Amino acid sequence: MINFRLSRNLFTTVVLPFRQLSKMQQQNVESKKGQPLKHIIKKLENFAPLAFAEKWDNVGLLIEPYQQKDAIKTIFLTNDLTVNVMEEAVDKNADLIISYHPPIFAPLKRISQNNWKAKIVSMCLAKGIAVYSPHTAWDCAPNGESLNCWLSKAFKLTDNAKPITINPETKTGPGLTWSYPSSLNYKLREVIEDIQNYIGLPVHVAMGVSHSLDSVIQNMACCAGSGASLLKEVSNTDVYITGEMSHHELLDAQHRNITVILCNHSNTERGFLKHFQPKLSNFLESNCEVIVSECDKDPLETFVRKH
Repeated sequence: MINFRLSRNLFTTVVLPFRQLSKMQQQNVESKKGQPLKHIIKKLENFAPLAFAEKWDNVGLLIEPYQQKDAIKTIFLTNDLTVNVMEEAVDKNADLIISYHPPIFAPLKRISQNNWKAKIVSMCLAKGIAVYSPHTAWDCAPNGESLNCWLSKAFKLTDNAKPITINPETKTGPGLTWSYPSSLNYKLREVIEDIQNYIGLPVHVAMGVSHSLDSVIQNMACCAGSGASLLKEVSNTDVYITGEMSHHELLDAQHRNITVILCNHSNTERGFLKHFQPKLSNFLESNCEVIVSECDKDPLETFVRKH
């Protein structure tokens, strides 16, 4: 497994402290009429129906405060709702948090300050902030709007992409697979550079046993997040793109002559928020301020040993 990079600078992650809303942003929020929570949820479910989510998932409105606000004016987008992100949402006067990953998944037996997820729930209830999670519903959103469709846009000519598995009821499914004509001469080094440029971060590469950086790629498959269980169903491909795989899953792919590009779990998902931000604002006729977290980040950072 190798680390492939365009420059050493890509391995340096600088996290700036989040800021409160500027005076101009505050004035912008105050000028918004806002929308009722139920109306916003309806728009979210029109975009990605909850019925499209995996059966095991916990999606939809996860936290609904007892004392609801008349109108939601500030919507806060994040990939993961950590304590730091929650504090940022409070400082930015969020009324609704849309967290791609559900902050409540395993059952909570008590709401206390000793567990970080329970602490987040208590903060939301105390501040009257609602929380909605789309997770795998976004992975299978229809009309070419899924998170995996966004991820595939990193690469050349993905118009023929199709879901890896298709739900016969919804006609959608998770993951994508697509192919290229050999005449395109799309080399593996270009594929790696394209995904790095798209997400703006370094990647890890496990090279197929017969592959080199000059290998011409004709078939690819992607699955945002942790894609091993889904991608293994795609045997006729040259490259897997996903967030994470185990050591033995990587070895198995390599010996099937499949190159695996790992971006870290949430780095295959987080960029979708910037893509979705103007869409949501448009769905709500610009009546809500939609902002993306500044401190949400993948928990893994890459450090390069200095020689």
